[in-house]
Amino acid sequence: MTSKGSPSKSKMKDNDKKVFSEKFSLINECAVEDISLDVFYKPHTIAALLCSIFGVIVASFIRNEDVSETDNIWAGLIAVIFFLLLISTLAFPNGPFTRPHPAVWRMVFGLSIFYLLALLFLLFQNYETANLRILFFGNYPKKHFRIDMDKEYGVNCSDISLEKIYNHLDVFALGHFVGWAFKAVLIRHMGILWAMSVMWEFTEIAFAHLLPNFIECWWDALILDILLCNGIGIWVGLKLCKWFEMREYKWVSIKDIHSTSGKLKRAMLQFTPQSWTHVRWLDPTCTYMRFIGVCQMVLFWQLSELNTFFLKHIFEMPPSHPIVIIRLSFLGIMVAPSARQYYSFVTDTQCKRLGTQCWIYGAIQLTEALLCIKNGKLLFGRTQAVNILAWLSVMFLLAVLCVYGCVLWHRYVSPGDGSACSQGSTPSKGSLASRSNESANSTGEPLLGDPGNGGHKKAEPSSETVKRRISIKSGNGEG
Repeated sequence: MTSKGSPSKSKMKDNDKKVFSEKFSLINECAVEDISLDVFYKPHTIAALLCSIFGVIVASFIRNEDVSETDNIWAGLIAVIFFLLLISTLAFPNGPFTRPHPAVWRMVFGLSIFYLLALLFLLFQNYETANLRILFFGNYPKKHFRIDMDKEYGVNCSDISLEKIYNHLDVFALGHFVGWAFKAVLIRHMGILWAMSVMWEFTEIAFAHLLPNFIECWWDALILDILLCNGIGIWVGLKLCKWFEMREYKWVSIKDIHSTSGKLKRAMLQFTPQSWTHVRWLDPTCTYMRFIGVCQMVLFWQLSELNTFFLKHIFEMPPSHPIVIIRLSFLGIMVAPSARQYYSFVTDTQCKRLGTQCWIYGAIQLTEALLCIKNGKLLFGRTQAVNILAWLSVMFLLAVLCVYGCVLWHRYVSPGDGSACSQGSTPSKGSLASRSNESANSTGEPLLGDPGNGGHKKAEPSSETVKRRISIKSGNGEG
């Protein structure tokens, strides 16, 4: 009996491994299933090698090296980054997205690795060396700015006037609105978003003794930040999600469009998601690991926000510093595939591995935190242990209460719905098909566009898709 049962068990394990591998490949190496312009997806590795070598020869032998040492260093860095992006396009995984082109997301992954390696290099330098390197990249002389020149918000809080409120509505208020609208598009869950917004105000209170710009008036934190800037940003982001979810996705090949305006419109639509499906972070019957995973995301988000302010404070960079702007823009691009991969890892029981882009993003945030702690010894020497312990306790308690409250909401108030952004709306056809599939296997839905046709998610890729995926991966010379 044992000999008869062993082959079947071995076959089941092989099938499980195959399913787990396919689930991971969907978020880490997403393939383009419908290619209308083959020229952009054919391998061009030899042409890329010859052109790149020719460019290096011209740039290295013809350019004038006697200009300045700074220009030479910049030329070398540009050459390194160029070849890193080229190698990324040829060898790195696509990630979970295919729009506008898989090569774009491969380059994002390559830049993520470069940024992580740069942080690791700075981690092993002293403060003076690390600060000089940062100022070199930003090209911003230190004598032009001191951290005590930051704008103060918590002054004369009892004096409330329209003029004072208007002065508080500066570029940072716009940043709050845009940032939370973008987070709403990524997370798409009203309860989780509001919890993050409220928890961040507690974070500012806990670290106000270290970061003076965290000191705010009560009406600034409660009314301007939480209710107006953050609240309107969340509302706009969720409305945008609902608009994308209700939209019907029927893609036509650009070769089948005869008018010039139609071709231009189709080319612009290449920069939009291929489909938009219903997300389901929480389930009335979700497992403890899924519950813990969502709580972990809420807490980790606070660390990601804190790194921005501590890096700016410790290395004395103004908000307009080029590194601050470039870092925020780049992290905004990088967090999109990271959130998609983490969503699949948390909600899909058949996805056993964390996506590579999400792994790199987590390593970046932890390395930034270590860089702040190592170079901010004097700052953290003034840390009030009571504040930090209270902050950790409040963060953990709020995260657990928020996630558990969302579970109860979906169980008793709005059963069958796992996303607050689509409550009261009729999901698209792709959403209904994906939701029925989800109820059968208790898995989650894609976060920023599933590369299926019309939003329908396929359980197993066809043989042609697998062959095309292998051919694209082997060539990897997409234009």
